[in-house]
Amino acid sequence: MAHFVPPAIPDNPNGWGPCSIPECYKDMPYQPFSKGDRLGKVSDWTGATYQDKRYLGKYSSAFGGGSQYAYFHEEDESSFQLVDTQRIQKPIYQRGRRMFQQNKQRRERERRQQQQQAANMQVLSKTQKIRERDRQRHLRKLQKQFGKQMQENRQKAPLKNRDASVQVRDKWTVVEELDFPRLVKLSLPDIQDPEDLLCCGGMEYYDKTYDRVSTKNEKPLKRINRIFHKVTTTDDPIIRQLAKSQGNVFATDSILATLMACTRSVYSWDIIVQRVGNKLFFDKRDDSEFDLLTVSETAVEPPQDEGNSINAPRNLALEATFINHNFSQQVLKMGEEKYEFDKPNPFVQEKEDSEVASVGYRYRKWKLGNDIELISRTEHDAVMFGPNGELQFINIKTLNEWDSRYSGGVDWRSRLDNQRGAVLATELKNNSSKLAKWTVCSLLAGSDQIKFGYVSRHHSRDTSKHVILGTQQFKPTEFANQITLNMENAWGILRCIIDMCMKLKEGKYLIMKDPNKPVVRIYDIPDNTFETDEEDDDETSSEEEDEEEENEK
Repeated sequence: MAHFVPPAIPDNPNGWGPCSIPECYKDMPYQPFSKGDRLGKVSDWTGATYQDKRYLGKYSSAFGGGSQYAYFHEEDESSFQLVDTQRIQKPIYQRGRRMFQQNKQRRERERRQQQQQAANMQVLSKTQKIRERDRQRHLRKLQKQFGKQMQENRQKAPLKNRDASVQVRDKWTVVEELDFPRLVKLSLPDIQDPEDLLCCGGMEYYDKTYDRVSTKNEKPLKRINRIFHKVTTTDDPIIRQLAKSQGNVFATDSILATLMACTRSVYSWDIIVQRVGNKLFFDKRDDSEFDLLTVSETAVEPPQDEGNSINAPRNLALEATFINHNFSQQVLKMGEEKYEFDKPNPFVQEKEDSEVASVGYRYRKWKLGNDIELISRTEHDAVMFGPNGELQFINIKTLNEWDSRYSGGVDWRSRLDNQRGAVLATELKNNSSKLAKWTVCSLLAGSDQIKFGYVSRHHSRDTSKHVILGTQQFKPTEFANQITLNMENAWGILRCIIDMCMKLKEGKYLIMKDPNKPVVRIYDIPDNTFETDEEDDDETSSEEEDEEEENEK
């Protein structure tokens, strides 16, 4: 059997290290080192392995420079060098030549531009010359003030093409095309006050304790399970009843607001128009996203994330709609006495388990001239007592902050209490279309006040928790002036669209905003397009036709 011979293990009772030096290493110099020194660098020929000064002494010994292994040139080898790492110095006459050439080229370009502008100015009239000088002066001022920002914007990726709200089919034909520059010039002044035809529903009272909410005593947004009825025009039983005896144009307030404020819209939307006899019905599609609230639609850089990103346009719209629904009910005195209109809510069904949201419907009629009588269903969200104890009807809407880094750069938590005007100005710039539609709805309903809530994410990356940071209220007419909303122009746009649809033959049409251009088009579409519950519509149409035949007889 093999025997195991244990090796001799020397023991140093006086310290750490070998007891004696082996013969083969007796005459070699020894560099002391610490157990904390880093080992691993085999050799360094240049001494400049690490450019960062923090790592220059990464492998240096704790006991000093370690000159035992340092290399020194001998006197007889003074002409020999391993590597020449010195930077070659340019002569004085060559230094700065590239910068000089760039400056020379830039001056040459500016000189040619000035010559071209001077040549163009000679052709212009005196008035045009003045305008051109003012434009050049304004351009220089902007370049001086925002030059860096403009250069950064040019380097950013271009905006992606947006998708249409509905896919245009081959069988559809364009019958009218309206561009925004023409629509902005329209006007219909002296619209008479509307006539109230019917009032339905019940509203809760606003809780004024929410007026004292600020960034220092913010309140969490609660999830409130209530039903919101977003019934389109032809599905409204009251509008069906009114259509038999009066009016020839029918729509809801949200549809009218979309048409009247269409020149501020950027995203695509669509509205169905049905002409039955001499009557027009404006509807939304059943499977459309018409009632979703847009976010940063009119911003300089609207959100462009795709897929399941929380900041994708559709996900932001869903989040904003969720916040608006919950906030509009949370700020009310739930479970207490309600203000009831004469008629009950026409959309409440007995089988509904959840509670219906606070809402009051006011059916109103406007005379737009040329025998056009418009009937619309408008809404109030709540009621409150004014400063003199009078009862006021209010609309409650919500502005939401999603990420201040991408939505204008204004942090609500730091500016809302002291600089609320700056926050509102940013919202007016980024959400001009949404605010204009809210204001139009309040004006159509005759609301006394429109109240805004400022709601932000609890954390910018969490869309499930939100906090209320403050509230603010305006009179709709004053707020319309503040956002430069001209109601005469809004009525003019609506009247123009109605007149165009009245000239068309009977059938179904689609009004759609182009997703990438400031243009609204009217398409002639087959009668069976978007058929989901068309049977009810056909019944309504047949009833109206029978009624008209009886009247003619």
